[in-house]
Amino acid sequence: MSVSRETLISTYFGQRQEEITRYGEILGSWGIERGLIGPKEGDRIWDRHIANCIPITSLIAQNIRLLDIGSGAGLPGIVIALARPDLKVTLLEPLQRRIDFLQEVVAELGIEVEIKRGRSDGFKGSFEVVTARAVAPLPKLATISWHLVAPGGSLLAMKGESAVDELAAAKVEAPKVFKKAAESKVHEINLGELPTARVVEIKKAG
Repeated sequence: MSVSRETLISTYFGQRQEEITRYGEILGSWGIERGLIGPKEGDRIWDRHIANCIPITSLIAQNIRLLDIGSGAGLPGIVIALARPDLKVTLLEPLQRRIDFLQEVVAELGIEVEIKRGRSDGFKGSFEVVTARAVAPLPKLATISWHLVAPGGSLLAMKGESAVDELAAAKVEAPKVFKKAAESKVHEINLGELPTARVVEIKKAG
């Protein structure tokens, strides 16, 4: 990666540098042992996974409630919580073995993050921001998570180069979402030396 691990840690994690360093170690050990991270991903924990989750933090307002759906190994939810300790972060994950992993990680890191087991379509709550990474194509993601976005809040979906096409598809395939959307757009985020990130934002009318 073009930016060193040390620069990444010192630039984006403030008072939580020890915690993010430990989280990287956990992903490369427990995460792989338990099948949450692919066996070939050990050398790419920082550039493919952690660095990838940092740009979305630049779109999130201060001191709000955030729900990360389908958290898996804690990406992006735990990275967001470590980079932005002002946020009240909840991780939502349907699989018990991943819940067990997340609970152990949060205990190990000593951070205040709420962990809930469930699927987004059956979960109840209201959050200013709902995030997701590699959960579902945008039309489906918007449909199953829209009820969790508070009025005036936003769904922020981490996407790759297909972001513009997925947003166009969502407008056609999830019309009920867009009836109540104030705006929707693709953010191309260039943060320092990090690779360009694409995040789709669908903002709910207030």
